[in-house]
Amino acid sequence: MIELVLGGNKSGKSDFGLELLRAAPKPWTLVATGKSRDLAFREQIRAHRLDREPDIAVREADTDLAAALRGLSTLGGGILVDSLDFWMFALSSLDAASGKVRREELLAEISSWRGGKLILVSTEMGLGPLAYDGTVRAFARDLGQLNREIASISASVYLVVAGLAQKLK
Repeated sequence: MIELVLGGNKSGKSDFGLELLRAAPKPWTLVATGKSRDLAFREQIRAHRLDREPDIAVREADTDLAAALRGLSTLGGGILVDSLDFWMFALSSLDAASGKVRREELLAEISSWRGGKLILVSTEMGLGPLAYDGTVRAFARDLGQLNREIASISASVYLVVAGLAQKLK
């Protein structure tokens, strides 16, 4: 089963993703996609670690999220990917063709998912003003497209606003 959790920055989407993970059978695995590049983000990661149960295994994914998921698909239980937007940021370090291949590989892996409960967290980019910068607009379009494609193959889709989750699908 695939579930997608969308929301804005600091909306509570990661907390809700953890709630969904806790409702899944064990073992539990968190696939972390964010890399700490500044002190504030390192502090945010540290706070998330302190809030998590110690029995949630943590795996870090770089740009090849599909391979990371493939390696976890036989575990069963629950897998939480937090978050697709940080993974998309990581893809920006690749050339455009390689980034496109990684997105296609991820969609293929998710489309054929036969593992345990897979929960994907992502930022919903379409709720704010249109960015002035072309690079930011392109990122928002790419992430929005990825979110739509994953939503179409997900059993459940949630939108989290102000810590409140609304089931959309």
